[in-house]
Amino acid sequence: MYDVVGVRFKKAGKIYYFDPGDLSFEKDDFVIVETVRGVEYGRAVIARKQVEEHDVVLPLKKVVRLADQKDRMIVEENKQAAQEAYEVCNEKVTEHQLDMKLVDVEYTFDRNKIIFYFTADGRVDFRELVKDLAAIFRTRIELRQIGVRDEAKMLGGIGPCGRMLCCSTFLGDFDPVSIKMAKDQNLSLNPTKISGLCGRLMCCLKYENDEYESAKEALPDIGEIIETPQGAGKVVGLNILERVLQVELKEQERVLEYTLDEIIKVGAFSIQSTD
Repeated sequence: MYDVVGVRFKKAGKIYYFDPGDLSFEKDDFVIVETVRGVEYGRAVIARKQVEEHDVVLPLKKVVRLADQKDRMIVEENKQAAQEAYEVCNEKVTEHQLDMKLVDVEYTFDRNKIIFYFTADGRVDFRELVKDLAAIFRTRIELRQIGVRDEAKMLGGIGPCGRMLCCSTFLGDFDPVSIKMAKDQNLSLNPTKISGLCGRLMCCLKYENDEYESAKEALPDIGEIIETPQGAGKVVGLNILERVLQVELKEQERVLEYTLDEIIKVGAFSIQSTD
């Protein structure tokens, strides 16, 4: 078992585990930690706890110390410098006529590196751009190409639901989302209805997917012949979340609704289909 704390470097960024050592601090305290990028400033979002070896990446980097007011001032200065670097880089992109869109700029806490995030349709030859930027800022330069989902996460915005984007407010990682999830939830397959601001399938399709999958396993398929308290009938509709079936009774020539419990009491479903 290992003692760890969970640290996040951005509002909705991924949580990384660090070794707290003998330091004492509370959840939401700001800390200075060692990372592969160098010394960084982050927020402790998970208090000290013990985890199994398979849950951590060894060797664990250490929490150097608690952050103080001076560290916070450095972070604010870095943000201001990053905004100025953004303007300079945009001018250079235009000057070199590169087919790329600059999304964000970030200084590492110790100013050992500047990271420029951009989107592009394909590969971009930015060697001359890097030379210009290195000559201007006189530090290590990294240009990192990101996808449209990462762009939405960085820039934020308001989704079709009227709320701030999930990815920019609380989602640490992007879970895979498929068109099958939309089909299972009986949603319109119109791309404009099920796509987010990034143009990809909305992340929220994943939220209720497990509930829909378990419900579909418990319910009969549309077209299946089942036994009801009023006799045999064909399933013509499903309310998956409510576990309610619409059944057409042939002899009575009408459609009735039954809950899953009512059908099970009769004796479950027969394995038949009219297709």
